[in-house]
This record gives sequence, C-alpha cells and structure tokens, in this order.
Amino acid sequence: MAHIQLAVITVALLMVVPERLTATEPAAPRKPHPDAVANTHPPGEVDKLELVPFVVADPGKLKGIVVDETEAQLIGTWQYSTHTPPYVGLGYLHDQKKGKGDKAVIYTPAIPKSGRYEVRLSHCYNIRRSTNTPITIHHAEGEKTIRINQQKIPEHQKLFRTLGVFRFKAGKSGWVKISNEGTDGKYVIADAVQFLFVGD
Repeated sequence: MAHIQLAVITVALLMVVPERLTATEPAAPRKPHPDAVANTHPPGEVDKLELVPFVVADPGKLKGIVVDETEAQLIGTWQYSTHTPPYVGLGYLHDQKKGKGDKAVIYTPAIPKSGRYEVRLSHCYNIRRSTNTPITIHHAEGEKTIRINQQKIPEHQKLFRTLGVFRFKAGKSGWVKISNEGTDGKYVIADAVQFLFVGD
C-alpha cells in the first residue's frame, strides 16, 4: 500500500510541477532549514492523497516574491513534516505543540520596488491546527498583527491565504512573523510567504 501511495504522489507532483531542465540549466538542490528538526514521516505517508496535486514543489514557479521556510529565521525549535499536504517546497514546519510563546518564524523578503503588495501565507489545514495563530506584518507604515485560523481552507489553491495589502519599501526592511503565542493545545504551521505587487 505504501508503494502505491508513493507512486501516486510522485505522479501527481510531476503533473503539477514539471521540471524542464537542459544541460545549461541544472537542478538546484533544495535543502531543509539547518536549524529545523528533521521530518519523521517516510516518503509517501500522507493523510489526504487528494490534496497532493496542490503541492508546489518548486517555490520559483510561483508569482511574485516567495520566501520559503528554508530562507526564514527560526526562533525556537521547529520540525519539518510532509504528512499533511499541500505545502510549498520540501515541506512545512510545525511548532510541535511545545514552547508556546517562545517560538517564531520570520520571513524577510528582498523587495525590488517600493509599493503596495498583497501578502499571502501558505499553510496546510486540519483540526489539529491552531485556530488563532498570530501573524505580524512589519511594513513601511508600521506593524499589524492579525490572528488566523489554520483549520480553515486557504482561499488560493487550498494553499495560500491573503493577509492583506501593505506598503513596503524597496530592500529588506519589511518582514512577516508567525508566532505560536497563545496557541495552546494546537499545532502552528509555518510554510511560505508570498508578496504580490499590486501598484504604487
């Protein structure tokens, strides 16, 4: 059964994110975040096979500026998983339901042009997820903290949720932080953040 699941997942990922490489375009290896605990689930072990086609294996295929967890700053101990699709890249991080209030993941984009950007957050979803995950957006006009329900299905391809539109200056002065403060008893998920330019 495990071999069948693995075959189905492999085919689905190839259908969603085809890799077209040439001799002058070698595959860039993606490595897990060095500060994260390794995934304990074997390849192919997922809870919902029907969500595998929504996995985006290569963040570079997405529009806008995407900061995956591999590029983020981790505060506290986070663990990798691939058990619950969909996700971006190699998998997603969770807080292990531990160290509440002491853990965070900070995503800092390299903004090429000052202006307004729609900020989206990716996360997988189920009843084990936090219903009040705090997300702080540090933008050109200040900071805004909102709480999201990670049990709800994200509206964009079952993967990304819109956090709002904010103004960012060119460079790396802006950031988005996922915290696990006040999320007792549930898992907080940290995957990728997407910034889409919407105008000056």
